[in-house]
Amino acid sequence: MVAKPLAQPYAPNKRTMLKIKHARTADVVALGYRIHKSGIGVGSLLLGLYTPDGALHNVGAVSAFSDIRRAELVDELAPLVERDAAGDAVTGATDKSRFSAGKDVRFVRLAPERVLEVRYDQLEGWRFRHTVQFERWRPDRDPRSCTFEQLETVAAFDVDSVLQ
Repeated sequence: MVAKPLAQPYAPNKRTMLKIKHARTADVVALGYRIHKSGIGVGSLLLGLYTPDGALHNVGAVSAFSDIRRAELVDELAPLVERDAAGDAVTGATDKSRFSAGKDVRFVRLAPERVLEVRYDQLEGWRFRHTVQFERWRPDRDPRSCTFEQLETVAAFDVDSVLQ
C-alpha cells in the first residue's frame, strides 16, 4: 500500500509517499547454494519447502551477504554439502527464467538439514516473489516441519471499498 499523511497535499515528482508492507516470515530449508559472482564465497542460499506429498520444492533464494559472511558460509555449510562416491560436491541446476537467461543457475547441493527464517513480500505460485531477506538460523526447527501450510494466505479484497 502507498499512502501519504492526510494533511499533506500531493507533491508531484517528490518522494513524500510512504510504502507500507505487511511483514511476513517463513521457516525454510537450505537446499543448496550458489557461488558468488566474484568466485569467492556463497552468493545465495537456495530455499525449499516441503509439499503435502513430502517433496522438497525450491521456492527461491536469499542473498545480500557481506564479503566476510559469504566466506564464513562456505565453511559453515561444508558438513552439509552432498558428495558423490569420488568425494566431489554434487551440483544441480535450477530452471532458467526470463530474468536468468544468461545466468549460471548451477548450485552446490546441501543435505536438507538446516532451517532458516526469512522475510518475504509475497508468494506467487510455488515461489517467493521479489527479494527474500535472511532473518536467522532456526536450529530448533525440524526441516520436515517447513511446509507450505505455514505460509500466510492473503485474502482477496475490493480495493475500492477500502479507499472510500
